[in-house]
Parts: sequence; structure tokens; C-alpha cells
Amino acid sequence: MNWTDPTVAIVLTGALVGMSGALLGSFLVLRGNSMLADAISHSILFGIAIAWLLTGQTSGPLQIVGAALSGVLAVFLIELLTRSRRLRDDAAIGLVFPALFSAGVVLINLYAADVHLDEHTVLLGEIGFIWLDTVTLMGVEVPRATLTLGVMLLVDAAFVLAFFKTLKLATFDTDLARVLGLMPGLVFYAHLSLLSGTAVAAFDAVGVVLFVSFVVVPPAAAYLVTQRLVSLIVLALGIAAASAPIGYWLALWWDVSIGGMMALSTGGFLLLCYGWRRFADRRALGSTPVQPPPSASA
Repeated sequence: MNWTDPTVAIVLTGALVGMSGALLGSFLVLRGNSMLADAISHSILFGIAIAWLLTGQTSGPLQIVGAALSGVLAVFLIELLTRSRRLRDDAAIGLVFPALFSAGVVLINLYAADVHLDEHTVLLGEIGFIWLDTVTLMGVEVPRATLTLGVMLLVDAAFVLAFFKTLKLATFDTDLARVLGLMPGLVFYAHLSLLSGTAVAAFDAVGVVLFVSFVVVPPAAAYLVTQRLVSLIVLALGIAAASAPIGYWLALWWDVSIGGMMALSTGGFLLLCYGWRRFADRRALGSTPVQPPPSASA
């Protein structure tokens, strides 16, 4: 396989972004915390700016760690405001992530104006150029973004497999998981830390804004057609992976943003799943025998 071939690199990277987001996003969708993905995606700009100020590096593991910590900070502040009982969840999210995002933009404008660290790139990315930035791995030139996202997908998958029981129980019954000593709070924060790290790994490709669509839409589409957790995760991964090549070819056909079309393709699968769900519900309703009204003697 020619890793530096633009088509291969772009489609594979898009699939890795989608699968990483869908894997972690499945639990967020089931918990009803989908908007946390949006909050984290915006707040990581603050973590990236702080990591650059402390280390002078614009990419690499330290950036991922900084973004992960920034995402955890956002969630901590949101929960802090919510527990005050003065604000609802949506209001707390609406207060925290614009504040952290704005702080990140101001820090970049003040201290990184002459550095290759642009908030526009972080937000939207440009997957069409990822094949130009490569690293050598065992004598083979591999796009840096593809390698980074491949590693993140393996880490995300290892985490889900290792803590699947806790994630599953905490998703549907947090109190029971806490009583059983499974530490759902700690696993939840680790889950969101990985989501933050995956988001910053994806900003070279699709940016953190479009990354949200991969976190939310494939699991939401899968949720419409299955009620089993494992089936939901597998179907969400399949939708995310299929959206990459479909979005790529549609973007070439219409000459539009590749990352944007990949994200939009997930919406196409959502509409298909919604249509199938409506058809199945109507069919089930139509096959239900109508009971005759009770007689007067009954």
C-alpha cells in the first residue's frame, strides 16, 4: 500500500477519525452527554495554547496531554456549576466552553501570532493536505496524521475493552456502578480525557468542530436501529468508516471541503437509519391485531 498516495492517506485518515470518535461517542450518546463533545472540542484550544507557552511545541504528545487536561478542566467546571443547582447542564456548558475557547484565542493572538498555531486550522483542519506531512516508520513514509490517529484509535479501543464493564454499567446505572466499587467517576474522566486527546489528534485532518459530528452522529444513527450496546458500537464504527470514502468521492465530484463532506455523509446514514426506524415502527403497528371492544355483558 502506498501510504503517501493522496487518496489512500485521506480516506484512511478520515476513517480513523470517524471510528475513534464513534467508539468513544457511543457512551456519550447513551448517557445523554453528547454536548460535552462540543464543549471539549472548543476548550482544547486553551490547552493547546497553554502547552505551547510551557513547552514551545506545536504538536506531539505534550499537545495531546495539554488538550486532554483542558477537556477535563471543562468538564470539571461544567459539573461544578451544575452542582451549585443555580444552572442547568446546558447553561453550564454554554458558559464554560466559550470562556475557555475565548481564552485560547486570546493567548494565541498575544503570544503565538508568529507561530504556526492557528485557531482556524484547529477548528476546521484540512484533510486534503495531510499526505504532505510524513514521518518514516520502519523505512516507510507514513502521513503523520494517519499514524497519530491510528495510535489514538488503538489506545481508545484498548481503554474501552479494558473498562467495558464499568463503562456499560455506568452508562445505564451510575449509582449501581458506584456501589459495586467500579469507580465510574474516574473512568468517566479518563473517557473524556481520551476524547480530548483524540480531538486534538484530529485537528490536522477535520478540525475539532467537524470531529463532533463523528462523535455524535454515527452512534445516534446506530441507536435508531439497535438496542444492544455491542451492536450499536459496531454499527457506529461501520457508519463512521463508510462515511470517509463516500464523503471523499462526493467532495471531489462537487469540489467542496473533503472533511465537511465526510461529516455530512454521516448525516446521510442518520437519515437512512431514521427512515428504516419509521418504516419498522409502522410495519410493527400495522401487524398488531386490533382487539374487538368488550361486549356489554363483559
